[in-house]
Amino acid sequence: MKKEYDFSKGERGKFYQRGAKLNLSVYLEKDVRQFVEEIAGKKKRDVSTVVNALLKSDMRLAETME
Repeated sequence: MKKEYDFSKGERGKFYQRGAKLNLSVYLEKDVRQFVEEIAGKKKRDVSTVVNALLKSDMRLAETME
């Protein structure tokens, strides 16, 4: 890394997009990942779909507990 960088020609906010949404990476523990991958394999779905379905199920459960 350089000690100093020249930002004199930089443009503030050049890449800013109002309302932009970020996709966050989620790191699963090894046993959780294996569990989800097994379900995904059996149902012939991708891991993201299975994780989202499990989380939505938990969301519905949490709403009933309020």
